[in-house]
Amino acid sequence: MIITQTPLRVGLVGGGTDLPAYYRAHGGRVLNAAIDKYVYVVVKQRFDDDIYVNYSKKEIVSRVDDLEHELVKEAMHMAGVRGGVEITTLADIPSAGSGLGSSSSVTVGLLHALFAYQGRQVSAEELAERACTIEIDRCRKPIGKQDQYAAAYGGICDIHFGPGDRVAVDQLRLDASAYRSLQGELMLFFTGITRSADTILGEQRANTGDRLPQLDQLRDLAREAADGLRYGDVSAVGAALHKSWEAKRALASGVSNPQIDDAVEAALDAGATGAKVTGAGGGGFLLVVCPVERQRAVRDRLAAMKELPIKLDRLGSRIVLNVHRDIWS
Repeated sequence: MIITQTPLRVGLVGGGTDLPAYYRAHGGRVLNAAIDKYVYVVVKQRFDDDIYVNYSKKEIVSRVDDLEHELVKEAMHMAGVRGGVEITTLADIPSAGSGLGSSSSVTVGLLHALFAYQGRQVSAEELAERACTIEIDRCRKPIGKQDQYAAAYGGICDIHFGPGDRVAVDQLRLDASAYRSLQGELMLFFTGITRSADTILGEQRANTGDRLPQLDQLRDLAREAADGLRYGDVSAVGAALHKSWEAKRALASGVSNPQIDDAVEAALDAGATGAKVTGAGGGGFLLVVCPVERQRAVRDRLAAMKELPIKLDRLGSRIVLNVHRDIWS
């Protein structure tokens, strides 16, 4: 039996510049952080040759290609697992439309567990690259690449995309004081809206040529925030996030709505230094950066939304149980 634990993430600054339509020509950059909310994948050998998959529904099939869960199907093909296995996915947060990168965390966790089941260790870089291949190339999802790398690496990542197809990950090593300060300033509120990111991202991809000034600004703000953190300036994150929100809103029509705009404005009025929706936008979670002494005021202004307490995750996807025992031997 193999169990993997893979973090979700919050995108801090630069989201949208990790789409190939932009970064291949212009180079993208994203600053994100893994958080202590997780996807768990359990892989267990079965007595028979069937494949059992448990998620929001249960599938029992005899062939990998008969699976409806496309991420499980493609991960099994990639890892070379053909049958006689039961796979269960569990999550701290409902995965549909959260804006926390849950789909990529599932994919990374699946690959990690299935390769371990085959007796093979894989690096964070390989996990992220393979997850991108599954989601973007095989499943044709109109998504970017930041989520897969955040899930695989963990920590606070300054990620460079392109030009071309190269990806370079720099995990920021903050001193203890700056790390605690950043962690203490991050607040997450559920908007009560779930949505599919595909429509928003599809429109954003189509708009790329007309939104180059906004995308360039988002990329440059990610650099400013990352450079600030390297020098221990935690306030750089809130400032960059605040500036990035207007640029992000312009990328596609569904990124924001009156409810989200009101929530962002309320958080800023209460003393937050920055606020935006996570992920592609349109719903999911509202990320707020706020000094600790102003957080009670923010909570009061956003009382209609449920707050999700978070901490940062340093480790990325990991195996928490690895018991190799062939029931036939």
